[in-house]
Amino acid sequence: MVLAIRKTIVFIFLFILAFSKVFSQDNPKREFRGVWVATVKNIDWPSKPGLSTELQKEELIWIFDEHQKNGMNAIMFQVRPSADAFFAKGQELWSAFLSGEQGKAPQPFYDPLAFAIEEAHKRGMELHAWFNPYRATTDNNEKLVSKDHITFKKPEWFFTYGNKKYFNPGLPEVRQYINKVVMEVVRHYDIDGVHFDDYFYPYPDKELMPDTLTFKQYAYGIKNIADWRRHNVDLLIKDIGDSIKSVKKYVKYGISPSAIYRNSQDPEIGSSTSGFEHYSQLYADTKKWIKVGWIDYINPQLYFPFNYAPAAYEKLVDWWAKQSYGRHVYIGHGIYRLNEKKNGWDDPTQMPRQIRYLRQNSNIGGSLYFSSKSLTNNMAAFQDSLRANLYNTVALVPQMPWLDHTPPLPPLKLRKYKNTLVWNKPYTVRDGESAYGYVVYRVKSGEKMDITQSRNILKVIFGTENTNFTDTTAKPYQKYIYTVTAIDRLKNESQPANELKVKVK
Repeated sequence: MVLAIRKTIVFIFLFILAFSKVFSQDNPKREFRGVWVATVKNIDWPSKPGLSTELQKEELIWIFDEHQKNGMNAIMFQVRPSADAFFAKGQELWSAFLSGEQGKAPQPFYDPLAFAIEEAHKRGMELHAWFNPYRATTDNNEKLVSKDHITFKKPEWFFTYGNKKYFNPGLPEVRQYINKVVMEVVRHYDIDGVHFDDYFYPYPDKELMPDTLTFKQYAYGIKNIADWRRHNVDLLIKDIGDSIKSVKKYVKYGISPSAIYRNSQDPEIGSSTSGFEHYSQLYADTKKWIKVGWIDYINPQLYFPFNYAPAAYEKLVDWWAKQSYGRHVYIGHGIYRLNEKKNGWDDPTQMPRQIRYLRQNSNIGGSLYFSSKSLTNNMAAFQDSLRANLYNTVALVPQMPWLDHTPPLPPLKLRKYKNTLVWNKPYTVRDGESAYGYVVYRVKSGEKMDITQSRNILKVIFGTENTNFTDTTAKPYQKYIYTVTAIDRLKNESQPANELKVKVK
């Protein structure tokens, strides 16, 4: 009996030891951690249409503060829900989800996108402008649509399907128009990326798609209408990518399709699943886009649990990991599904296990979460898991060497002035860049300064003029060692500056 008790105690001790080792491992230093902030139908922001400018700003600041605490390093900010705008410098009308009336500017006037960029960058987070390319209305109630809307000005560009209006992707002038809308934002705003979600051709309904006449007019010699539709989307994706890089090479370009490309037991064709596939039903050949290098990252929405028979999370992660072709693959997580009480979503470890699983695969570069409110509402205590463990250290976004692989030079003359660290800008490197921002590292005196470890990152700073930092978390009478590196726009990182030993008084 005593021996059995001893064996049990030893087993429990070994289990706790193994468990603690798993959960005490360092988090990656490079990992994409993004969150979708949805504006369509006021899912995340603003909380309702027509709020004052002051309240809108307060809400967005609170959202960004929460995600900074959550360890996020990227915001996917929805700027065009349905042929409308959350930005001032463009030709489309102000969104009704912002002001309560389509075409009505916020009062007092401000530019939401410019404000969002500024606030994200203050917190060391990228901001990717999220567009819905083809959806023109969110329902068929014309009372909600201004008579100045593009659907009234160019009715021949659209078809009605279900209860919504959509741009007709088969029309060359439609693709040119959407390209122009995207490029207005690229040219006029300091965004870090352009992001599309999963809506290309509309999700299938019972009715037939009303584009057969367009197919006859612009067939391009293609015999099959499904192949023709995929060709139309291909043209848009490639043209927009080319346009972005011709103006701002550093602006990232990413797509977030639904989970399943194609169902197939042949991994060269698709994944071992049996669900909705976007290749045949949304006419999106996403594997092609990443393979030929038209986009910089792909972010499939794997909103499924482990061991789910039609579409298991682990099978989809493994399949998508093999589709990177040297570009980035991030995984989309549907946090809202944690409210469900079936298929494994009632397991509080489901989402943390998903993050740990994808981290085991070197071809997966991070995660995106839908949506902001699901995180900040702390569904299934997942936000607690991020803050306490999974994202409790700062991470830089992964590098994109095909866009830029030259790191900046180190900052100069790191020193202390009163209670503030101060340094000088680095010299310019051969690609003409100096620094876009800085990373501050700190270890306790006696420890080795190791800038490869995320636990040693104290602060990520965007802004070339921010060459100082005050450590408000330093403990009195403690001795620390600091260093600083420079990062460029694509987060390539320099060698560290000189180390500085500081005793806090």
